[in-house]
Amino acid sequence: MVAEIISVGTELLLGNIINTNAAYLAEKCAALGISCYYQTVVGDNEERLTDTVKTALKRSDILILTGGLGPTQDDLTKEVVSRAMKKELVEDQKAKEMLISFFEKRGKEITDNNWKQALVPKDSIVLYNENGTAPGIIIEDGKKCAVLLPGPPGEMKPMFETYVTDYLKKKSPQVISSVTVKICGIGESKVESMIQDMLEKQENPTIAPYAKTGEVHLRVTASDVDEKAAMKRIKPVVKKLKSRFANDIYTTDEKITLEHAVVDLLLSNKLTLCTVESCTGGMLASRLINVPGVSDVFKSGHVTYSNKAKKKITGVKKRTLEKHTAVSAQVAEEMAKGGSLASKADVTVSVTGLAGPDGGTEKKPVGLVYIACYVKGKTTVEEYHFSGNRSKIRENATAAALILMRRCVLEYITEVSFGKKES
Repeated sequence: MVAEIISVGTELLLGNIINTNAAYLAEKCAALGISCYYQTVVGDNEERLTDTVKTALKRSDILILTGGLGPTQDDLTKEVVSRAMKKELVEDQKAKEMLISFFEKRGKEITDNNWKQALVPKDSIVLYNENGTAPGIIIEDGKKCAVLLPGPPGEMKPMFETYVTDYLKKKSPQVISSVTVKICGIGESKVESMIQDMLEKQENPTIAPYAKTGEVHLRVTASDVDEKAAMKRIKPVVKKLKSRFANDIYTTDEKITLEHAVVDLLLSNKLTLCTVESCTGGMLASRLINVPGVSDVFKSGHVTYSNKAKKKITGVKKRTLEKHTAVSAQVAEEMAKGGSLASKADVTVSVTGLAGPDGGTEKKPVGLVYIACYVKGKTTVEEYHFSGNRSKIRENATAAALILMRRCVLEYITEVSFGKKES
């Protein structure tokens, strides 16, 4: 089965809204074993939308359209698709009742243009909207079908998961499953070189590398008659990847982020945490605090942007700043040690650097960053050279801090475990 995604809305063409719907739908189609060969964005124009729908019907089995189901004159999706598939619009009583209830609950009066949302193509499958006013619709015409969904993601996603997933499962002859192996601390080119032989021989499953900030994700994808059979194909490939990358893999769970993995590591080993940041300005703490349960390990976070703050909060020595400047390995080390002393945390990570665009010199250029990690008495300091604009440098520094923290904690755990075995 071949699907085509059509996103309707002039605001998408103008770039006023990022088209997250298309990415979501493409991923869901792939998981259902449905090939998606085309994605189109078309504005709220009847003629162009009609041409787009007619072209899609000729080359694709399933059309999935988002947007253009609302009450205004430029909401044309339902009318255009119905005409293209020769379907008459009729009133749906339940959709009308839900529309009335929606406005009554909010104490608002229904304007006349809203009633068009209760019209649906004759003999279509109506997808009742529990999160908005416009129902979704599935129109069938022989071997072709069109799935019409609301544009707002908060309405579209629940509707797709409630109604459309099961509907499309019945149309797909196979299932596509995938597992994402997430790697940190190794660049994309090195990762690819380490699995070149696997990439050259791949058929089913396939391995697709994706570069992220400070990370590389390897998506292992297989197709088969059902999910169990597809996962059986994937399992030995993931096992092989784990043997090659070992501790550089921080998870194979799509939902787990790098910061989540770091927090889990601290939680499982009963280690507390403190952050001391200069050039990242709280970005590191922010990523960590996004993780549920972090309050059990996170003791404090400090933004010591000025030299005065570095001295006052973390006890960085005046002579260290004068001799080495704020952007130095020595200051990063003192920030980490001082932060841990002040917070009584087991683990403290500090970041100091030049994010630019100004302030760089020949000896200390923009992008130079020092990150230190203190773990139970041992401090590790690393020097980094990042490129890009101010925002990119800060993002890279934050990712590097998470990676260094993870590495140092793992080394500490290994040393403790080894010491126990020796004793």
